[in-house]
Order: sequence, then C-alpha cells, then structure tokens
Amino acid sequence: MWHPRSVFDQQQSRLDQLGGVSGLIQSTVPIVVFIVANTLTGLTAAIWLALAAAAAVLVWRVVRKDPIQPAISGFIGVGICAFIAHRTGEARGFFLFGIYTSLIYGSVFLLSIIVRWPLVGVVWSYLTERGTTWRRNRTALRYYDLATAVWVLVFGARYLVQAHLYDADQTGWLAFARLAMGWPLAAVAFLVCVYAVRRADKAISAAADNESEKTTGGGSIPHTGEHGTRSL
Repeated sequence: MWHPRSVFDQQQSRLDQLGGVSGLIQSTVPIVVFIVANTLTGLTAAIWLALAAAAAVLVWRVVRKDPIQPAISGFIGVGICAFIAHRTGEARGFFLFGIYTSLIYGSVFLLSIIVRWPLVGVVWSYLTERGTTWRRNRTALRYYDLATAVWVLVFGARYLVQAHLYDADQTGWLAFARLAMGWPLAAVAFLVCVYAVRRADKAISAAADNESEKTTGGGSIPHTGEHGTRSL
C-alpha cells in the first residue's frame, strides 16, 4: 500500500542527495564573490576569486561529508561562466551562460506541457516510483500542468529580465536580478509544486479507491445448482 508519509520521506532523502536547501544557498556564494571582487579589484581577479569560492564550497561539502554532486556541478558551472567572462572581456559575460540556460529550461518545461508529459509529473513519478498511471487521471494531469507551468514562468521571467539587462549593459542590476530571481524565486515555485503535487496525489488515490470499490464491491454472486441456491 502507498503511504503519503513514506513517499515524502523518500522524496526528502533524494532532495538531500541533490544538495537540499544548503546547496541552494551555497550556490550563490561564487556569484556574490564575483560581484564584490569585480567592483573592488576588476574582472581578472573576480574570475579567479569566483573559481576559488566554488572550490571552497566543494571542499566544505567534502569535509562535512555532504553530497558533493551539487558542488561539482556548481564548480563546473562557475568554470563555464568564468570562461565566457574571460573570452568576452566583460563582467556581464559571467551571467550569459545562466541566461541561456534559463531559456533552454523554460522551453523544455513548456514543451513537456504541450506534449502532455508535464515535467513535474515525470520527475515526481520517478521520485515516488509510481510509474506513469497519473497520465490517465485528468485531474492529476491538470495539477501537474500547473506545477510545470509555474517553472515555465520562472525560467521565462529570468530569461526576459536578465537578457534585457545584459543587452542594456546593466551589470550591477544583472547581478542583482541573478540573485533575486535565483533560489528565492525557486522557493516560491517549489511551494506551488508541493500544493499541486499533493492535490494530484489525492486525485490519484481517490481514483484508485473508486476502482478498488468497483472491483470488490459486487458482494457474493448467487449460484444455483442441484442443491439449491447458494453464494460463492
């Protein structure tokens, strides 16, 4: 039998493996270091200090025996951003990778809704190991569409705002937007996802209960034989 608490415990365990809340916060450290260092010392020093900050986050997670995959991914991401900034010779280049990443993510989430495989539903079914039966439940599908659409809005807003600031060469405001539209905005989207997923789960459970009642609710079946009427 499926138990909601066991499912959410399993989800929390897998989210912890992805870095959890601390991982989200630590991911902003190299960005803050880059912004401050670029203002005080210039682009070259800011690039190296951002890389050093990303490396420090990785070492910190290793020492604390926290999952290191988020830190490794973060270090690679900072490395790409630093490379672009170095090649362009501009501080705003540090944010270019994130801008187009938001565009790609938003497009993927939107496409998943169009093809009726909302990505939040796909991810949640993976986390809970419940398969794809949710796609046959229209109510659940609508809630997963809602949760996925929220992420489309998040990534779309990030791209539009930050691309505009990049084109306007407003590096300071671009850095502020990167931070403000980072994990704080993601936290709001996550709350909407929790609501939508729980509503979807209730719809799926109700449908399963109704199906079970239809299967077992027929009661005894009368049978007439040579010894009269009896029930199986």
